[in-house]
Amino acid sequence: MSLSHTAAEYMLSDALLPDPGGSRAKGLRLELPSDRLLKFVTVGLPLCLVSLAFAREFSAGLQISCFSPTNFTGKQSAYVDTACWDSLLHHGFDAEGHAVTKSLWVLKVFPYSLLVVAVLMYMPYLLWRYAAVPALHSDLLFIIDELDKSYNRSVRLVQHMRKVQQASAEPERFWEEYERARRERYFEFPLLERYLTCKQHAHSLVFIYILRSLLLLLFMAATCLYLVFLHLNIFFQDEFSCSIKTGLLQAEPHIPPLIPCKLVVFSVFQLISLSVGGVYVLLIPVVIYNALQLCQWDKGLLSVYEMLPAFDLLSRKMLTCPVNDLNVILLFLRANISELTSFGRLNAVSALREATANKQDIDTVVDFMTLLAGLETTKPKH
Repeated sequence: MSLSHTAAEYMLSDALLPDPGGSRAKGLRLELPSDRLLKFVTVGLPLCLVSLAFAREFSAGLQISCFSPTNFTGKQSAYVDTACWDSLLHHGFDAEGHAVTKSLWVLKVFPYSLLVVAVLMYMPYLLWRYAAVPALHSDLLFIIDELDKSYNRSVRLVQHMRKVQQASAEPERFWEEYERARRERYFEFPLLERYLTCKQHAHSLVFIYILRSLLLLLFMAATCLYLVFLHLNIFFQDEFSCSIKTGLLQAEPHIPPLIPCKLVVFSVFQLISLSVGGVYVLLIPVVIYNALQLCQWDKGLLSVYEMLPAFDLLSRKMLTCPVNDLNVILLFLRANISELTSFGRLNAVSALREATANKQDIDTVVDFMTLLAGLETTKPKH
């Protein structure tokens, strides 16, 4: 008999979760995987394409090629290229024959505008980092720690129950006291459950998360509209007529009034703008989907933790409108499931409960541990 008692003690001791070796604070993920991917693409793509555009500009020199008259020397041709690139004014005629000018200066600042786009795309993540991450970090640390401690308390409760039951002269009296304690909720974890309930009535995290998504959508839509404007007004004109008859050259008779020029960088800018705009259009549904996750509860995680004694946040229908801070915390708990050691243990117990013939004998992890510890012979059936 002592061998079975010793085996039960070892089994219950092994069921306890070990203390985390290092600090959990360094391993917490404070961004959802989909949000991290969005940040990498929306910020990294324009930076990558801008670097390619600048590399081509530095390697190829001027981004324009003008067809100077044949009597121009090399220095004069170089001056024409430089002057036309500096002005980027197209001189043409309208339908009635009147002279009109059209500025193509936006092509010169196009790479720098993509840098502005990258900065704008990073601003929503800065908002999340400095406005929400500190509070979310402390919430996750506390809840993860309390959930693991609640599991350990349940195992220690079974160890204590086993010692009391062995020392009791009337086993049936012991089980009556146990059932009364369960009915009167002596085994509940009020601090954790009330803390989670309090988070249902808070909306700071969810407000910042929705604001971040809206800002990201706004900046992506503004970028797409800006690129559409470029294509409709500028990116269909790779050739233009340039005039250098200004200043000291205005009275020179041998200089033609207009010189045809071609934008060498035109096709590169077209490809960059199409790439950025196409990727952003594809990412808009992803941003909307991430925001819509807040409209439904992730009940899978909390339902597993209902195996803890008197932890019935779901069964008491305390989960009402999902748009609150608790739902945001549940999403990040799911992302940090590797830090939640007790989840794997309770998930396995829940699976065993579903596979057990007499499911009514297992309501909580305490019931499961009492069965494993060999107390089922004297435990009254529900």
